[in-house]
Amino acid sequence: MNAIDRSLPVSCGRLDREGRLIDAESRLAELNLRAGGEPGAPLAVPQIATLARLAQRLGIAISRNVVAADGEDDLDLWVRAEPEDGGVRLEVSGWRQRPAWRAIGNELERDGDFFRSAADWLWETDASLRITFLSIEAGERYGFDSSEMLGHPLTRLFHLEQDESGNLPILDAVAAQAQFDGQKAEIRGTGRMVRLAATPRSDPGGRFAGFVGAAHMLEAPLPPEPGPDTPLPAPAAAFGGFPDSFSQRLDRALRGPLGKIIANADSISAQLDGPLKPDYAEYASDIANAGRHLLGLVEDLVDLQAIEREDFAILIEPIDLADVARRAAGLLGVRAAQSDVRIDKPATDEGLPVTGEFRRALQVMVNLIGNAVRYSPPGGMVWIRLEREGGMGCVIVADQGKGIAPEDHARIFEKFGRVDDSEPGGSGLGLYIARRLARAMGGDIIVDSAPGMGARFVFRLPMRK
Repeated sequence: MNAIDRSLPVSCGRLDREGRLIDAESRLAELNLRAGGEPGAPLAVPQIATLARLAQRLGIAISRNVVAADGEDDLDLWVRAEPEDGGVRLEVSGWRQRPAWRAIGNELERDGDFFRSAADWLWETDASLRITFLSIEAGERYGFDSSEMLGHPLTRLFHLEQDESGNLPILDAVAAQAQFDGQKAEIRGTGRMVRLAATPRSDPGGRFAGFVGAAHMLEAPLPPEPGPDTPLPAPAAAFGGFPDSFSQRLDRALRGPLGKIIANADSISAQLDGPLKPDYAEYASDIANAGRHLLGLVEDLVDLQAIEREDFAILIEPIDLADVARRAAGLLGVRAAQSDVRIDKPATDEGLPVTGEFRRALQVMVNLIGNAVRYSPPGGMVWIRLEREGGMGCVIVADQGKGIAPEDHARIFEKFGRVDDSEPGGSGLGLYIARRLARAMGGDIIVDSAPGMGARFVFRLPMRK
């Protein structure tokens, strides 16, 4: 990236609480006009508008380098957004022109591009190591709400581990304002390990302004490929004769590429790097949705092999099923909003103490609520209610979809079972896996539905004694 020209002045502006540009100095006002905006209308520069919305929602000042399209060229900008008086104050500096984006020309350049590394997901922080960005897919996969983590310290999400010398590589990098790689950490509450890597960024004055980072999931090493004298392992009959390592190989081979496809397509669809023709943005959205569908299929196949192993076991621990339901609803909030569906989740003061495994219970709830959102009509509502029934705690997920005929109630819980293969939807594994998990935790899932009456799924787990 070219160095920022510090001789150029800062251009200030103000947005109201709806994101409308109510005041701007000449340089910012002119950029907004060239982007198609006008005074009193929403700010038309997507990168700056996105940063302003984030600062307003978190209630903190955020500074970040952005690249905005300006005619045939791009502009390197440093934007500071600070909430004030119900709106947001902007300070935009830098104003360094650079050539517009081009595709990476060869493999050597591509290998050296940090953002096209083999990262499983991306993250960013400010100078105080508060999280300013997290890939949405990371939260959906590992059981946390990416949006809720914004503004919190990085250590709220990760438990950092010392290296062999007893040091924390990330803290050494902060002190040296340098790039780091090899910081091991646990995603709190999941037992999953990651390797963190990041490059530092600076503000227009050359001061350390945070990290742009990547997370690489750490898995147990795969067994070596069999040689000519190595006996082949017995096939896993429960999963169509595939060996035990099949799901690991499938996960590793497809998760990274699909994650990159989804992230890049989402960025194009959101027009974060400048305006596009509507058709192109729509194509990018279709690509991202197709990528999510394939990623969901990969995850279902991995889970399917796991639950059908003879040594599959569930961790039984005390959990709050109401809290699990709220977290699942939060993870699906963006998807519901895109479908114009509202989720009515339990109040924060409601609790339902049961026993089960938190991660697996969350997986079940995400499946049930996700299905309810998928089959709800635009403008519909998904209700999540809590009940106690004998010695069981129950979460009820009800929707306003077209319903399920009684003769199909058993079929939807079968492996690859779907009522109508012509309808858009998942792989036909979600409910099969969800019920297997519920029963492994000592509970169950039942359905109550009829055509034209919506669907009502009940997830039950044993009450805590």
